[in-house]
Amino acid sequence: MTTTPPSSAFRSAFAAVDLGATSGRVILGRVGPDSLGLTEVHRFPNTPVRLPDGLRWDVLALFQGVLDGLREAAGAGGVSSVGVDTWAVDYGLLDADGALLGSPHHYRDTRTDGVAERVWATVGPEELYRITGLQHLPFNTVFQLASAAGSAQSAAARTLLLVPDLLVHWLTGSVGAEETNASTTGLFDARTGSWSKAVLEPLGIDPALLPELRAPGDPAGTLLPHVAAYTGLDPRTPVTTVASHDTASAIVAVPATEPDFAYISCGTWSLAGLELDAPVLTEASRNANFTNERGIDGTIRYLRNIMGMWLFEECRRTWEQQGLPTHIPTLLADASRATPFAALIDPDAPEFMAPQDMPGRIEEYCRRTGQPVPAGQGPLVRCILESLALAHRRTLRQAARLAGRTVSRVHLVGGGSRNDLLCQLTADATGLPVVAGPTEATALGNILVQARAAGLVGDLASMRRLVAATQHLRHYRPGGDAAAWDAAAARLEGGAGV
Repeated sequence: MTTTPPSSAFRSAFAAVDLGATSGRVILGRVGPDSLGLTEVHRFPNTPVRLPDGLRWDVLALFQGVLDGLREAAGAGGVSSVGVDTWAVDYGLLDADGALLGSPHHYRDTRTDGVAERVWATVGPEELYRITGLQHLPFNTVFQLASAAGSAQSAAARTLLLVPDLLVHWLTGSVGAEETNASTTGLFDARTGSWSKAVLEPLGIDPALLPELRAPGDPAGTLLPHVAAYTGLDPRTPVTTVASHDTASAIVAVPATEPDFAYISCGTWSLAGLELDAPVLTEASRNANFTNERGIDGTIRYLRNIMGMWLFEECRRTWEQQGLPTHIPTLLADASRATPFAALIDPDAPEFMAPQDMPGRIEEYCRRTGQPVPAGQGPLVRCILESLALAHRRTLRQAARLAGRTVSRVHLVGGGSRNDLLCQLTADATGLPVVAGPTEATALGNILVQARAAGLVGDLASMRRLVAATQHLRHYRPGGDAAAWDAAAARLEGGAGV
């Protein structure tokens, strides 16, 4: 992937380490007054490992991929700084010597099953939401810690580092906690922007376990000598704190030039919501399961996690194992010809969380809810995409109502923005124009924060104008049968097929 104009147009280059749930990459971004271009210099797989004690991230392999990518970036020349973003909630524990106590658990591991009820017995769900403003997800960090309480690993732990902070620590030797990712843990006060003793102390979590907070743009240190020697980067190269939660970085790069916008960061997950100045901590917000996570410059990402393209990609993985076609354009073309609204699913149904045989589980869901089973790959893909579009519609309308906001357009960024059918279905479902792109929003947001720390770009509005002016965007107008979408939404909200 290269979208880089001639190098003479640029003043500085920044290396974005961007790790997702299935792969990692290092992207070199070159930023000038009116130019913003990306070059992917290295990509590597992110393959979890199932051990006797559960599903783990192979964080050592990931770090090696990071080092190899930075070496490629050094070869391209002119790296001004490095920034790291990854997914949220998962963490590594360090002992008193700073050594990692085992590979981090994967958030899809089953160790948190039933743990929330134990936590709520001490800090009730209403109180937890009033403090943290966090959407209930069974794998939130607070529940992961509770599941490990009393273990030998927990007893030996002296420092908790979320995955991007762990990688920054290995690059620089420094210890810190970036605030956009910290806000996803269930240990963070949504009002004060600090760790919450009102959560930590009742649950028996030592506040000393959690490092001091850092904001996007803060310096995190310079490269350790052995890192510089391996990568070929100057040892004085700074590592800049970026919005280390990948969604927070993606929202930085939403190319919005008008205030009344909603966003969908669509990849493995669809993160759909609004950008606010203050959290919404009402009981109605809690009941609707909305989250209040930190964005750049003290903004609030008021959103809900929706199971996103995970459903589609897991189907493709199963079909590949079965020797069936997995060519995405062909699957989408077949889906576009399939009968609309023949079957619908709730993307967030618990049975869709774990990997393995997603087509079979979708078919079983349809049987259980009295719907026709999709007959073939195209109809099943259409079922997924229409269901996601309806989830986008429901979530954005609820967010606007709960926050007292109006929405005039939707910005859909991330890998899902390449999916023309999903973008058009989202426009049709919401009744709003959809602006699709940039695809590489996370890397762009990472790079823009580094560039701002270097004094090359201005405020958030300026960063977004630069994205809008330099990146390829596609526009979708709502169409289709609005009454049919209303009927499908009512059917799904009442229990699909019932």
